[in-house]
Amino acid sequence: MVDLPQSDDHPNSAPAAPVAGSAIIPPKPAARAARVSLWRYLRLFRADLLSAQPAKLYRAWMAEFRTPFFRSFLVNQPDLVRTVLKDRPEVFPKSNRIGEGLRPLLGNSVFLTNGEVWKRQRRIIDPAFEGGRLRQIYPAIHAAAEAAVTRLSDQVHEIPDAPIEIEAETSHAAADVIFRTLFSIPIEHHMAQEVFHRFRAYQQAQPILNLAAFVPLPRWVPRFHRPATRRNAARIRGLIRDLTQQRMEAIASGHAPDDLATKIMTTQDPETGELFTTDEMVDQVAIFFLAGHETSASALAWALYLVALAPEWQEKIAKEAAGLSLDQFAEAGRLRISRDVFREALRLYPPVPMMVREASCPQQFRGRTLPQGAQVVLSPWHLHRHERLWENPDGFDPGRWQTENGKTCQREAYIPFSAGPRVCTGAGFAMIEGPLILSMILQRFRVEPVAGQEPIPVAHLTVRSQNGIWLRLIPR
Repeated sequence: MVDLPQSDDHPNSAPAAPVAGSAIIPPKPAARAARVSLWRYLRLFRADLLSAQPAKLYRAWMAEFRTPFFRSFLVNQPDLVRTVLKDRPEVFPKSNRIGEGLRPLLGNSVFLTNGEVWKRQRRIIDPAFEGGRLRQIYPAIHAAAEAAVTRLSDQVHEIPDAPIEIEAETSHAAADVIFRTLFSIPIEHHMAQEVFHRFRAYQQAQPILNLAAFVPLPRWVPRFHRPATRRNAARIRGLIRDLTQQRMEAIASGHAPDDLATKIMTTQDPETGELFTTDEMVDQVAIFFLAGHETSASALAWALYLVALAPEWQEKIAKEAAGLSLDQFAEAGRLRISRDVFREALRLYPPVPMMVREASCPQQFRGRTLPQGAQVVLSPWHLHRHERLWENPDGFDPGRWQTENGKTCQREAYIPFSAGPRVCTGAGFAMIEGPLILSMILQRFRVEPVAGQEPIPVAHLTVRSQNGIWLRLIPR
């Protein structure tokens, strides 16, 4: 990785003031050595995307990475991030290299497509998340949150004081939300159970990018996916296909519940009048599960760990929740403290740590030419911790969102759900679900870290802990 020339005359380049005293600095992966060989980098990358990167990326506005096969530019400068995501997104379509690792599961989903195919998919999907739909599905989200608290209560009652691996619990809760809101079935349903367990195995084995993301291969060359990865992806897609076909039959008979799956499957493309086919719907459900389950589970687990390090914040959340009727949608919107904590967890541990776009024609960035085909990497992980933008960039400080620096950075340097036309359709969904479950858990329990079990962040499909996140829950 080679840093390009840096300039301190950028409008956002004033160094952040260091924060002294008792600031809580949660775990952060150690950066690699400044220079390594390509093959050493590939090995590091395969093990963990985060620790494979050099420390200078936390200060660089832009850096270049050269391989024998392509040129890649990591971009941190806020106005250039805005150019890629908001101002000229059609010039920077999603890179096909991302799809090399995810296509066995996601097929031709909206997460991977570009151009007219992507536009058609969004025209059909977006109405399901607009207007009053979030209010309609809120009871299902609340029911899943209640079920999660009950499961935790049963565990604590059965073995008091025993550490709990909280990532497994937040994964369970987030999967329950997806199944209840998408297909009106709880996680206890046998098909939901199998999808959940298969998906956990898939995410633990599959990195965001595989070898084909670095070495361009003709389409006819077999992709080097692990056998277990292929098997799990095929089984997950088979189960999703069964659920989709059952729903199509229910829609045809007039007995389908009014949930997200029904809404999407009955929405016609306003330009062509077409509906999704079964194959297309399987692709979309797969990404809904990835985006709505994996990302929410990751952020919620880290949020619980962060407040375990900061007892005063969990007490604030518990007190706030105690005064609200959280079974009411309007009341959930008043979880301001919980939302700030969840937002801070998304800053420090963005579930999707890097996004890759491709320059469709030559571009000029910071006096350098990005050639056609160059890979443009946008890294929420580095942008959210950028030393020239954020005050106390590595510290846990939910109060930052009420400061001028925090408000400015939220507008210009905060992209946990991406931004622009390709912003995650479920962003509003996540910002209701995460704070709600966080509040309901902390309303019932105090959480404490477990000595000797500090989590180590690693990135595969999402940012998780290498050996789980262990907490002790104490009933209030």
